[in-house]
Amino acid sequence: MVAEVRRERGESRAGHAGTLDPAATGLLVVALGRGLKLLEFMQYDKTYEFAVELGILTETDDAEGARVGERPVPSRAEVESAAARMAGEIVQRPPRYSAVRVAGRRLYEYARAGEDVELPERRVTVHELALLAWDPPRARFRLRGSKGVYVRSIARDLGGHVVDLRRTACGPFRVEDAGPDLLPIDAAVRHLPEMRLPDEGVRRFANGVALEGGTGAGLVRVYGGAGFLGIGESSGGLLRPRKVISP
Repeated sequence: MVAEVRRERGESRAGHAGTLDPAATGLLVVALGRGLKLLEFMQYDKTYEFAVELGILTETDDAEGARVGERPVPSRAEVESAAARMAGEIVQRPPRYSAVRVAGRRLYEYARAGEDVELPERRVTVHELALLAWDPPRARFRLRGSKGVYVRSIARDLGGHVVDLRRTACGPFRVEDAGPDLLPIDAAVRHLPEMRLPDEGVRRFANGVALEGGTGAGLVRVYGGAGFLGIGESSGGLLRPRKVISP
């Protein structure tokens, strides 16, 4: 997708704000040119709608993998109880077929080579896991979670595998608003508080010099002069430049 955007826009530099599984659909946020400087500040929560076929486990935790096991199909009450236990901060093991690195190699590289490796535990946050529809052995859910949450792992831990997956939101962006038009560069960081500099502070910020007058708000998007200047960090009465976008 990133390569297609590069070709379409004639832009040599492009990157995305969070991978999608190959079989997934929905929203992919892409940054171009100077926007790549903001990717580190675009670690958004993401929202998905997905369907799980319960009772069948697969090698990839989705419908593309070979069947590796079966379990009894749980009742609706059991599924809702399991989903409730997954809300909040949880410890999750990623799928065997995923891009997580172990000892310098991707997990899918080990899996494709037939090599066993222990799946690393990671702490992630599930803000919401709601059952939307129940038609056993299939169930449909909505999940909103932090960076690093694997929907396929959620499906596996519920006792099934993903048969349909769509990302509907990524931070402030919604799939229904997606399209070919480029957004202003600061649209990527509008979740951060705003700070405006007087004219005399613009050059100092652009040159990477700390300024007096920080508000203690942490990361902020900074404006002055003709517009958006970049990202600063406000603490201890000072505003320190973190990422300068333009003078």
